Amino acid sequence: MSAVELTGVERRFVLGGKTLAALGPIDLVVERGEFVCLVGPSGCGKSTLLNLVAGLDRPDAGEVRALGEIVTGTTPDRIMVFQDGGLFPWLDVRQNVEFGLRLAGMPEAERRARVDLLLAQVHLSAFAGARIHQLSGGMRQRVALARALAPKPRLLLMDEPFAALDAQTRDRLGIELQEIQASTGTTILFITHNLREAGCLGDRVLLMSGRPGRILRELRINLPRPRRIEDEGLIETIRPLMIDLRREVER
Repeated sequence: MSAVELTGVERRFVLGGKTLAALGPIDLVVERGEFVCLVGPSGCGKSTLLNLVAGLDRPDAGEVRALGEIVTGTTPDRIMVFQDGGLFPWLDVRQNVEFGLRLAGMPEAERRARVDLLLAQVHLSAFAGARIHQLSGGMRQRVALARALAPKPRLLLMDEPFAALDAQTRDRLGIELQEIQASTGTTILFITHNLREAGCLGDRVLLMSGRPGRILRELRINLPRPRRIEDEGLIETIRPLMIDLRREVER
């Protein structure tokens, strides 16, 4: 059973009395345990696609399945991570990470053990009592990642989570995310505008066309992990996508 399956999916919006075809038709399969990156020009429907898989939106045509079921809404098995993190500034790091677990009624001892493990995974154990405003951008995204992983989702949906970070922090978080994915087996669907980041992180990279967004090309990345942005061979591996993406942006 696949983690994600889109069949003939289309999404349209009405703007100023006119219908805008934003996405599709798209057919896409993401296998369980895969790390798949989506790239494409701005406005091509990457975030729209992710929202459909998350259950935050509905398609106008076609079918969206996640973890074997038709998507009709959100579930704890499918968790989104956004660029801004969406953290609660009035809570400290530990309270942010455990927020969903507390709402779910997890006993305190079990909750504390789970949060301790997650904070260790994202290298924030020493900052459990810190407030969000005391953290750097990279540290905030680590908190957001830990909170997303807290309920042990089977599918992690990440919408440009590292876009606002400096290059060094972005690369470090990319390595940590690869390590976490390898240890948990979580399926990840990851949006980025950065082709090198996509090639560094993904088992597969999918290039989307300009609006209405469709899957133009797929590239499987057969390089050893963990990968780094500066790895020899990465640029040559993704070069075909770089050429195609440039064409789409210039259309």
